[in-house]
Amino acid sequence: MMRVPRSLSLRLALQFALAGAVLTGAMGVYLYQSLARELAWRDDQALAGRVERMVALIDDSASIDALQRRPQLYGNMLGNRDSMLWIIDDQGSARISVNPARLPVPRLPGRADTQFGDVHGAAPARLAWRRLEHRGAGLTLVAGKLLAEREQMLASYRAKLLIALAASGLLLFALGWQVSRHGLAPVRRLAARAAAIDSAHLHLRLAGRGDVSELAELSAALDTMLARLEHGFAQLSRFSEDLAHELRTPLNNLMGHTQQTLSRVRSTDDYEELLASNQEEYERLSRMIDSMLFLARNEQPDAAVQRSEVELAPLVAQLCEYFEGMAEERQMTFDSRVQGSVRADPALLRRALANLLANALRYGMPGSTVGIASASVDGMLELSVHNVGPEIGAAHLPHLFERFYRADAARSGHGDTGGLGLAIVRSIMQLHGGSAEVDSGAAGNTFRLRLPG
Repeated sequence: MMRVPRSLSLRLALQFALAGAVLTGAMGVYLYQSLARELAWRDDQALAGRVERMVALIDDSASIDALQRRPQLYGNMLGNRDSMLWIIDDQGSARISVNPARLPVPRLPGRADTQFGDVHGAAPARLAWRRLEHRGAGLTLVAGKLLAEREQMLASYRAKLLIALAASGLLLFALGWQVSRHGLAPVRRLAARAAAIDSAHLHLRLAGRGDVSELAELSAALDTMLARLEHGFAQLSRFSEDLAHELRTPLNNLMGHTQQTLSRVRSTDDYEELLASNQEEYERLSRMIDSMLFLARNEQPDAAVQRSEVELAPLVAQLCEYFEGMAEERQMTFDSRVQGSVRADPALLRRALANLLANALRYGMPGSTVGIASASVDGMLELSVHNVGPEIGAAHLPHLFERFYRADAARSGHGDTGGLGLAIVRSIMQLHGGSAEVDSGAAGNTFRLRLPG
């Protein structure tokens, strides 16, 4: 199998040369066939003219014998060794024969009009013949011409055409190479600008004022991709810093408390208190690691959800009962107004709603009510969780669903998700083809989950 060149300039040059060679070849074939037809037509006209002149000579002569005695009348008419002439009677005998090539006397069907035909053999020839009656005797007049000269001319013409075709192919390839190299110069400049962009220069963009229109769309698409990469790289860097900070805090607590306790002999109660305190930090680290693993699994390209019909009212009732103790501690209540059902993964949907309810209880005003409602919006099912609490600043709203992000970094405690709770909510919604949004105002904060109906 022929290997396709990897160089775009070379491929364009080859295609340009091939297209030019096909066009030149087609023109050459047309010109060759036109020349062959023209030569054949001229030979036929010359042969027909000779036949007519022989008819005139016979009509002016008393007999064929008289013509035989005057060979200069028809011999001069031929003039070269490539021409033949026969006058054949009805018995097939050549009464007059001018045959330098020594061809056999042809046997041809006679007709009153001039006919043409080819003789194939060692010496191919073209014949024209005609039958006439002369003084009661039937005669067939045959004029012929050898085709060697014509074939030699056509062979020379074919050779010149092939040489011209090969030369034009090489010239077209060279021209195509230069044209493609010049035409692809903007692509090479774009590639050079792209090669200059690395992790330290993600702010650079590819679009330039001198870009040709065909590359403007590509440059814009690549710049959009670079913007996403820059944003993702910034998130990754921030995530690494936040992760180190979130892990360092419980580890520092563990090491500091343990070192302080071991600095002198303690009672059994002190050691038990140390172990209990360490257990809380271990649980916090475990929840954080579980959440990170959950996010990592859900963000895999092949991650899938097992959808089934989920009745919303019983699900929300179970969650409200689960968080009843936490709500009583903060003197808060639930107001559920959900109805209907949705196709979703029951466990994932339960976890998303649980994170929102825990978040609403953690940051809601004591003595307030957490409202849970459902509605159909633009063909999507919308679940909302509303709490009365401090307004979230507009600068924080776009980042609330990012990992480890807290609008108030000082607010964390037992059961805290380590800044991953809302990130998990958004990940679950994306798995379902939905979205997570948040609104904040003087009336409180509302988190909305949108799922395909």
